[in-house]
Amino acid sequence: MNNELKDAIEYLGKERNIPKEALLEAIENALLTACKNHFGKADNVTVSVDPDTYDYRVIQQKEVVEQVEDPALEISLPDALMIDKKAAIGSMVDIPIDSQKFGRIATQNAKGVIVQKIREEERNSLYRDFFEHEHGIMRGEVQRFLGKNISINLGKADAILSEGEQVKGETLKVGQRVEVYLLEVKNNPRGPRISVSRTHPDLVKKLFEQEVAEVKDGTVEIKAIAREAGSRTKMAVISYDENVDPVGACVGVNGTRVNSVVDELGGEKIDIINWDENPAYLIENALSPAKVIFVVADEDAREAKVIVPDYQLSLAIGKEGQNARLAAKLTGYKIDIKSETQAQESGLFEELGVEAPSAEAGEAAAEYDENGYAEDGYAQELYSGEEAAGGNGAEDETNE
Repeated sequence: MNNELKDAIEYLGKERNIPKEALLEAIENALLTACKNHFGKADNVTVSVDPDTYDYRVIQQKEVVEQVEDPALEISLPDALMIDKKAAIGSMVDIPIDSQKFGRIATQNAKGVIVQKIREEERNSLYRDFFEHEHGIMRGEVQRFLGKNISINLGKADAILSEGEQVKGETLKVGQRVEVYLLEVKNNPRGPRISVSRTHPDLVKKLFEQEVAEVKDGTVEIKAIAREAGSRTKMAVISYDENVDPVGACVGVNGTRVNSVVDELGGEKIDIINWDENPAYLIENALSPAKVIFVVADEDAREAKVIVPDYQLSLAIGKEGQNARLAAKLTGYKIDIKSETQAQESGLFEELGVEAPSAEAGEAAAEYDENGYAEDGYAQELYSGEEAAGGNGAEDETNE
């Protein structure tokens, strides 16, 4: 057994994560290169390395001839008989080659082939490692600023956080450690080219997988995420265990779990709601914290009409339309939001075949809670189905 070669291959395999087969192939190619440099050609040379003992053999096959014209391909009969007693004119003889007798140039070239192969395999191994994390998250350190882009060190390789994938208003500093989402990993002659993001919605999802055991093991599933990076995220969750509250699991005791994610995102607000297969109920949940009186969802047209109390209209729409916009992204529905007064004036209650609440009932509800919707105020009625009519394009309508 070639212990020296064995130790070298095992070291490279362990420390640099290079497959043994690749290293053995590199050695074979290096020996062939050395033969070509030493003899001028290597078409009749075969190299084999035993994967178990690491012993290697270099064999040069020559034809037995009466008069040698090409020493690299031919051998005289007397010389052939010294190697093989059965040799005859026209037969082929296998001649073992002592690689240690190769010249300095041949040896250097062989070494260059091995080094090149090792570097190539290191790059491939590095690429494979990061490719396994593509569409996942990794923690990295802000390395340096490249114009408007940022170089993030991920340990064995650097990634590029482009301007478009940076959160507006977020200021990163050299040496700061941050979580990034691996958008794409490409193989490159100089090593893997990695593009990362701080704005991708799945960054939030992966952070919750890290923080919430129930999400990681599949007990709780994140069904949908809508995000405006740096400002607000809405996330719909469902539990497959009746004893586990999906929202509570993601929030954690005293908000510890969700706060860990919020801190990593620089204070970005996160609304966690219950997923519902009924689009009307899902839309109602998505418009939280606003309270809803009526929802009519047309599943075919992917449109919904929503009526909210007058005093809840601005909350339902949100600052600059953000709440309604995120609700539309989360649910996949075009949402037309109207206040009670707007619904009455436009005849929407009659269109839906629903009796409009009385003014006295509206006043009573408004007196209960400035921040919420009193349970004994308006009766909540939710509708979903083909009877929903198309929207009229109200000024507070939000497109997905």
